[in-house]
Amino acid sequence: MFRSLHRKLVLVLVLLIISVMAVVGTFLINSVTSYHIRDFHSQMASVFTSEFILTLEQNAREGGDLREMIGAYAGPLGIDEYRCYYVLDGRTGSYLSGSDDSYGASLVLTPNILSAMNGAVGQEIESLGDYFDVALPIRDPDGNVIFVVGVLDDKSELQELNWNLFTILIRAILFGLVVAIFLSFLLSKTITNPVERLTGQAARIAAGDFTSQEEIRSNDEIGVLGSTFNEMSAQLENTLRQVEEERNKLGTLFQHMADGMVAFDSEGFLLQYNPAAEVMLGRKLEEKMTYSALFPQVQVRREDMAQDGRSIEIDFAAGPRFLKIYFAPIGLGGGNWGLMAVLHDVTEQRKLDDSRREFVANVSHELRTPLTNVRGYAETLMSAEEIDRETQLRFLGVISSEADRMTRIVKDLLTLTRLDYNRMEMHMQQMDLRDLGQKAVQAMEMEAKSRRLTLECRLPAQMPRVMGDPERIQQVVINIMTNAIKYNKPEGKVTITGGVQGNQVFLQVEDTGIGVPKEDLPRLFERFYRVDKARSRESGGTGLGLAIAKQIVESHGGSIGFESEYGQGSRVTLYLPMIKGEELP
Repeated sequence: MFRSLHRKLVLVLVLLIISVMAVVGTFLINSVTSYHIRDFHSQMASVFTSEFILTLEQNAREGGDLREMIGAYAGPLGIDEYRCYYVLDGRTGSYLSGSDDSYGASLVLTPNILSAMNGAVGQEIESLGDYFDVALPIRDPDGNVIFVVGVLDDKSELQELNWNLFTILIRAILFGLVVAIFLSFLLSKTITNPVERLTGQAARIAAGDFTSQEEIRSNDEIGVLGSTFNEMSAQLENTLRQVEEERNKLGTLFQHMADGMVAFDSEGFLLQYNPAAEVMLGRKLEEKMTYSALFPQVQVRREDMAQDGRSIEIDFAAGPRFLKIYFAPIGLGGGNWGLMAVLHDVTEQRKLDDSRREFVANVSHELRTPLTNVRGYAETLMSAEEIDRETQLRFLGVISSEADRMTRIVKDLLTLTRLDYNRMEMHMQQMDLRDLGQKAVQAMEMEAKSRRLTLECRLPAQMPRVMGDPERIQQVVINIMTNAIKYNKPEGKVTITGGVQGNQVFLQVEDTGIGVPKEDLPRLFERFYRVDKARSRESGGTGLGLAIAKQIVESHGGSIGFESEYGQGSRVTLYLPMIKGEELP
């Protein structure tokens, strides 16, 4: 590019010099030629006046020598080695005499001579001709042309002068070419060096390097261009940095957002997706996948989404997950459009809605049963006229038992509500799980004996202390032991053990009861869930005990685990964090 610019500048200046010199040379040569023509006419007019012509005619009639008369005016006529005068026969045009007889043999009858032989003055001169001449007719008294007198210039002097001028012009052109080439290099250096530097800076900017700045060396247009380029570079760097920051933010948001994002082009091929989309759809996504492969039963048209820019909401089942998908068009440039699908996992929301409905149904059912019994027995007492005292007491006992049952349900529901909203008062203090476990065993000892069960306490002599509310934790342990006793087999056994696991202290209650089927284990801590509803209701259970226990333990920063094998027994383990700095036994 720059070499080409150098050549262009040199060529322009060379052509400029040649053109100027050619015009000047042509003008000079034409001017010299014109000057010689005018000078020749002036000299001829100054000598060949009307009086002089009359004198020549008079002398010719008297037989005088015309050559001598004209030769007397050789000086004014400019007669020299290049210019001569002659006398011709007016009728034949033959040479008679002149200043240079050597012209006689080669003298050509020029148009001016022919004009003179015809009686007119021949003074027409062709600037491009090989000579200058003028011819005058000399008449006798009858008006007949008897002689022709003329002057002929062969232009040798003019040609020599023109050649000298041409030589000077050639030298001037050569000198001008040298100067033009030198100046063109200087000029091109002045113009192209800043352009080269700006081009190099542009290449570095294109490669991502915005640190270099163009040095401003002048205040002309090139300097202004360099300064503007530096400002553009800084602004471009700032803009690209902002774009990159926004792109990184959007990329991070896109990759780590909880909702799934899937984009398709106008042909239906997958453009982009995030990890959450793969998790929700339960499959590995690839770039060449199509819309119909991912959503085979979902048909979406752009026309359906064009109204008010609204998206389309569709429910979609992906394996065990329930998704709510929002489809919206996206512009891809060039008049093309694509499709963006936002996937929202509503599986837990559906489960929560189902749990709420089930919870309301369970509460209604649990309260309706004792209320029905209370109402039935009360109506019987009110409507019967004669009921013996023993029957009355039995009916009242049932009413009291059902009232106690409703009280327990309401109390457990209030406890769960307080735990859900963190409104349960906790009296946190350091406590010894071994002592708490022993107290629970003592409290349940009579219940175990009444059911012909063996209750064993195998707690270690020392256990690290934990932080918690002793009353609430003891409530959890007693609840677990109560379930172990209620759902045990006759002559069965309930064993409580404890120890340390990592930085946690645990209590474990193991029984030899009926156990829990494997399919029921994931739902044991759900509210109102019971494996054997009939048997649980007979034993007075509400289905809220394990849910309350789980909430209390988790509010202490611990966890609770349940292991069981149907028909062989169950094992419930309570984990609480050890107090920091507490030494292991």
